[in-house]
Amino acid sequence: MRIAFLGTPEFALPSLSALIARGDTLAVFTQPDRPVGRKAVLTPPPVKVLAEAHGIPVYQFEKIRSLEGRAALEAFAPDLCVTAAFGQFLSSKNLAIPRLGTINVHGSLLPKYRGASPIQSAIIAGEAVTGVTTMMTDIGMDTGDILMTAETPIGENETYGELSERLAELGAELLLNTLDALERGTLVRTPQDPDMATVCHMLAKEDAHIDFTRPRKAIHDLVRGTNPWPCAFASLDGQALKIFETRMTDAFFSDAPGTLRERDKKLYLCCVDGALEIVSLQASGKKRMPAGDFIRGCRLDGKTLC
Repeated sequence: MRIAFLGTPEFALPSLSALIARGDTLAVFTQPDRPVGRKAVLTPPPVKVLAEAHGIPVYQFEKIRSLEGRAALEAFAPDLCVTAAFGQFLSSKNLAIPRLGTINVHGSLLPKYRGASPIQSAIIAGEAVTGVTTMMTDIGMDTGDILMTAETPIGENETYGELSERLAELGAELLLNTLDALERGTLVRTPQDPDMATVCHMLAKEDAHIDFTRPRKAIHDLVRGTNPWPCAFASLDGQALKIFETRMTDAFFSDAPGTLRERDKKLYLCCVDGALEIVSLQASGKKRMPAGDFIRGCRLDGKTLC
């Protein structure tokens, strides 16, 4: 089968690897190289790196909907398009090119968490279960017919980064099952119920600011859901303090929410309904470190975050 694969970040790598192992004729369409880090080093998307390592042609466009993008897709003449965290909307003209349509690997159990941050949003919302969905792409945002789903529990302390890796692998398995059913002619399309849909936006740094009026479980979920990016933070003495890991605890303090307490070489964050243990954190201009190491060099007991 001739498959055009449209994807960009690490989440897309297992799906692309699965297609490579299948032996399909592939072309990869991905985002342009972007400057990364303080030195703004021009860096290729992970999908491009993997594709080039296997001799797969790569096409990069700011907008696949452009005349040039559409022309490149038409020239490849795919039987099927597969998308996974591509990061761009496809036009109706793009969608009309592959004779078998376009299948998307999405990191949630649709119709819940349509949009740009399904994995983060599920964790931040305190979900206990999530999964992946393969769907037929249409002109809407994650509104196409559901093909297959696979569920998985979310660990109590599992972070966005950790869950994303698991869902990427699960999505690749589901993609292979979906393609097998497509080739056998047994693939079933199930329309989404729009009344059950939720939409999640792309997270910004300000979304990770800790609201100390929230219960400790909500703060714990925010910390997990924004690790490694954009990372939960609060202000300490006018400087940003990033909190990467927390744990639920039975420890209790009577201090106001946002107060930091040190006990037995551990660091705790007081909340409206109890406390959280801070496991790792990072001060402005410093490296991330375990809380035990942090408080050996900087006394935080009694200080207040805001």
